[in-house]
Amino acid sequence: MSAESTVELRSAASPPTAPSPAERRSAEEIGRTPAGPRELPPLRPQPQVPAPEETDTVLTTGLRVIAVHRPGVPMVEVRLRIPFSGEDAARPMHAAIAEVLASTVLSGTTRRTRVSLDDDLAGVGGEIGFSVDPERLAAAGHALADGLPTLLDVIADVLTGATYPDEEVARERERLAERIQVASAQPSVIARRALQRHRYGDHPVTREMPEVADVAAVTQDDLLAMHRRQVVPRGSVLVLVGDLDPTTAVAAVEASLAGWDTPGEAGLLPPLPELHGSELLLVDRPGAVQSQLRLSAAAVPRTDPRYPALQLANLAFGGYFSSRLVENLREDKGYTYHASSSLEFDPYGAALLVETDCASEVTAPALLEMRYELGRVAVVPPSAAELESARRYAIGSLLISMNTQAGLASTLAGLAGVGLDPAWVREHPQRLEAVTLEQVHAAAAEFLAPARFTGVVVADAATSAESLRALGGIRVP
Repeated sequence: MSAESTVELRSAASPPTAPSPAERRSAEEIGRTPAGPRELPPLRPQPQVPAPEETDTVLTTGLRVIAVHRPGVPMVEVRLRIPFSGEDAARPMHAAIAEVLASTVLSGTTRRTRVSLDDDLAGVGGEIGFSVDPERLAAAGHALADGLPTLLDVIADVLTGATYPDEEVARERERLAERIQVASAQPSVIARRALQRHRYGDHPVTREMPEVADVAAVTQDDLLAMHRRQVVPRGSVLVLVGDLDPTTAVAAVEASLAGWDTPGEAGLLPPLPELHGSELLLVDRPGAVQSQLRLSAAAVPRTDPRYPALQLANLAFGGYFSSRLVENLREDKGYTYHASSSLEFDPYGAALLVETDCASEVTAPALLEMRYELGRVAVVPPSAAELESARRYAIGSLLISMNTQAGLASTLAGLAGVGLDPAWVREHPQRLEAVTLEQVHAAAAEFLAPARFTGVVVADAATSAESLRALGGIRVP
């Protein structure tokens, strides 16, 4: 049976099944044969990313404002990012209160009801939403370009006058509790929680989802107190991208948000514990028919001179569909539909995350192949062809992310959160173009060696423990 017909049969079947030993390709064949890493179409000549008209300034209140002229459609995209960590021994319910706050901050203000907030935004073709995680409170919205004054007025109203009506808080508490109960049973959430605890212990970054009991105990007074204490301009960033004049837009922000002058500093996330390689942890999920494998290691932030080479080495290893990891686990072995490796960033650094879900009966073989590919990329680094394919993918993805007003606004807000300005994203294609094969080899050997990793395997211990124990390097309860 040919490799092509094998792939066709797998795609027609429901669950992935492991091919027979005779069907499997060797490690060399995976990387070198025409059926190996899928080729990308050639990239058009690399255009220079033009420097747009932009203003990047800090207002007297301490709010940093980045305004970028990006015409095309008569819209304005707005992103607000407020550092929002704050858990300590005196505030153990921070995550629960923050979650309810993000869900109810648009429930009404001293000047508007929930309905009038929606009506005013609808009148300018706009909308806005809030979300929160252990690091920041974020708002994302948009409006027609000539509706920017209304959008800014609504934002200012919410930031300075959110009232958190009792009935809205009660309704949202109930909805959140149900949502958390459902999500907590999802395998991906169980694996994420287990990985965070295994990597970072009791650090606040692990509280990505609050407990149901804590959410049920949140009161209106809790929300008002957190809002006064932590919804502050100093240390926050507001990004505007669209059909606007940057100078005029900044002036409009300064006028509209003049009343948002709450004293205090935004809540920065405490530095995360340093990641070291260690045994994986088997987390028993009795009766599970699918296993979740999550491996993680320390990496470097975008400001590190080794970052561009690490980005390309990671892409070649498992960062996109034509990578070695996907080719091995999905295309060759048929263990999974999805396998990936990515970089997670925090205000101080970064971590590599390698993950896949697979059927219970191939848990140990899948882990074996993940470790094998990590070792292979560390000692048999990417070829010149693999590097060029990864380079084209990285540059193309970056350009696509900046091609829309919404994409550029989100990209700039994310970069601002780790201290980078808009020039970084414009200059990064040139940094990627300059990376040499030797630099990628060095990055792969330094950051992707299996001994640097720790992680968790969430699986049915009754069916998986024995084979995992045979592999070694995993703590079985």
